[in-house]
Amino acid sequence: MSPKSNRPVDWEALVTQNETRLYRAALAILGDPHEAEDAVQDAFVRYLEKAPKELENPSAWLMRVLVNGCKSRLRLAWRRVGPLPETLPAPGPEEREELEELFALPPEDRAVIHLHYCEGYSTDEIAGLLGKRPGTVRSRLSRAREKLRKLLEES
Repeated sequence: MSPKSNRPVDWEALVTQNETRLYRAALAILGDPHEAEDAVQDAFVRYLEKAPKELENPSAWLMRVLVNGCKSRLRLAWRRVGPLPETLPAPGPEEREELEELFALPPEDRAVIHLHYCEGYSTDEIAGLLGKRPGTVRSRLSRAREKLRKLLEES
C-alpha cells in the first residue's frame, strides 16, 4: 500500500525522530533485537496504512501502536526470550549489569519501567498506551521497582 498523499508529516523526519526511541521501547518489552526491529517496522507500516490524516501527535500514536504490537508478539506461542544481546542501542558498558537485571523482569514490568524512566511518560500516559487503568500502572511500576531493587541487591 502506498503512503497517503495528504499526510502533513514529513515521513523521513518522522522516522528519524522516532526510530531509536521506538526500538529501545520495543527491545525493553520484547527482549530480542530482531523482534524489536520487526515491531518498529510494523509500527511505521501501520502509520502509513492506518494513521488518521489529521493526527495531532504522530510520535505518541506510533508509540501506542508499537506497544500494542509488542503485546501481540508476546502472546505468540513460538516466542522465546534469549540472552541480552552484546550490542544494544543503550548507554555504555557500565550499565550492562543493570540492563541484565531489567531483562530478568517479566515483559509487563519491563514495559512500564522503560516507558516511565527511559521515555519519560507519566503513569496516566502509560495507562493510555497500555490500555490499563492509571492505578494499575502505578501498582505495576511500584512492584517492578521493588523486583528490580531486589535483583540488583542480589547481584
